[in-house]
Amino acid sequence: MNNYVTEAINLKSYNLNDADKIIVMYSKENGLIKGVAKGIKKPKSKLGARMDLLVANTIQLLKGRSLDTIIQAQTINNFKKSREDFDKLMLSSYVSEIIINLGEGSENASEEIYSLLYKALNKIANSSNKKEMLIATIKFQLKILLIMGFCVELDSCLCCREQVLNENMYFSSKMGGIICEDCNEHLGVKLKMHYKIRDFLQAMLQFDFDFESDYDKKANEKVCQVCFNLLDEYIKTHTNKKQKSIKLIKENLA
Repeated sequence: MNNYVTEAINLKSYNLNDADKIIVMYSKENGLIKGVAKGIKKPKSKLGARMDLLVANTIQLLKGRSLDTIIQAQTINNFKKSREDFDKLMLSSYVSEIIINLGEGSENASEEIYSLLYKALNKIANSSNKKEMLIATIKFQLKILLIMGFCVELDSCLCCREQVLNENMYFSSKMGGIICEDCNEHLGVKLKMHYKIRDFLQAMLQFDFDFESDYDKKANEKVCQVCFNLLDEYIKTHTNKKQKSIKLIKENLA
């Protein structure tokens, strides 16, 4: 009665004692959970590589008073190709950090978030170039913000509420979206955005994660880098947390 089974992705781990570790996971049914992996540091541990970071497992846990204990795990996907490529590993780590920072109290949307996280990690792992990796990450950024109630306004000016069409605009991380040129004369937002960048972001937000639109095909790596940095700044502004992996990502994807 005290056992339960769930699908979960390993996000973080830290030492409990000389033999055991605590694994922080995002689960399909229960959101963020923690489980003790007993004996994981021993060479003959039955859990072994299944408890490595960025591994998706079906796990069985035993309910405890303060911490649950991981009894067994069966790997669903270890996203192997991300472990063989530094850029993929960093972007996968970035995605997992966002889940750690935003995932607390998200149990009501846990199935949707788990699915998004899994798709993002899988797409990053199987990407053939940096552009594909970045597009997967941008889709994740936009969609996790939507799920968590921080959706970026990309259609209408946040000041006058008028729809912004085929014209340049400004983007405010603090306000959470676009500002038309007329309104910005009084605000002085510095980040100018071409309407084609806005259209690309709208498409990434509106279409299903797995759908490859014309915008996916036409975008180049530079556009993707601009959009990734813009959304990262927005996430940092509204969560007051900076992803640790971002410095390495910016250095290596430049």
